Amino acid sequence: MMPFAIRRQTCGLAGILLLCGINVGMASDQAPGPVPDMSPDMGNGEPTVVRAQLTPKRYTTLSSEIPARVEHIYAQEGDRFKQGEPLVALDCAMQRAQAAEARAALAGAGKTMAVDRRLLELKSGGALEVAIATADEGKAEARLESATVVLSKCAIAAPFSGRVAEQKVRMHQYVQAGQAMLDILDDSVLEVEFIAPSRWLAWVKPGMLFHLVLDETGKTYPAKVARLGAKVDPVSHSVKITGEIEGNFPDLIAGMSGRVLIAPAS
Repeated sequence: MMPFAIRRQTCGLAGILLLCGINVGMASDQAPGPVPDMSPDMGNGEPTVVRAQLTPKRYTTLSSEIPARVEHIYAQEGDRFKQGEPLVALDCAMQRAQAAEARAALAGAGKTMAVDRRLLELKSGGALEVAIATADEGKAEARLESATVVLSKCAIAAPFSGRVAEQKVRMHQYVQAGQAMLDILDDSVLEVEFIAPSRWLAWVKPGMLFHLVLDETGKTYPAKVARLGAKVDPVSHSVKITGEIEGNFPDLIAGMSGRVLIAPAS
């Protein structure tokens, strides 16, 4: 029994576990982790493949400039529109009434001024009355102009041709001034944005050609460097680079991501 006891004690020692036939590595029934995407380098340890994303060159958020109820939404998420087309209409019955009131006040001020001028010509009135009437007419014109400007905010038109990326409000909803209603973008020109090591600034130049492999389509697209970032991140030692897709590809959508294949010119 003595040898058996010594062997059990020996098996308990971490330094000679292999003598007992125990595998100190990964268990055979444990699945291996994902294999990292090893990219080729340029001979100096720098990767030539980085992640990138497609972004629209023009995009914005349309907001309400006045508090009002949403009367109609002409374009919903994913819909296309042309520049100048109405996208949202607000209920502006009160604003229209105020504009009509200002228009009537201007007409009355104009008639009053005409009468005062005629009385002045007939020596039956004074210059002060004419001056006051003229000032009243100017104020009425300003009120009408202000009401007209407010009334123009009731219809939100497309500033450029594109698509609706996100609809943030619904019909019959009351919105406040400054509240976002639609996110729109122009997908006719898509840019490629990626973060690269700052050392790349030594050889990456505007106009340099590269390829973009998108995850969503599995295809490769030609592109070129459009511009370089204005500053280097001092913490990550990286810089933002923006490129442009060369050609027209209807299957591309903003937000797609993939890999940039680029290398210095030989």
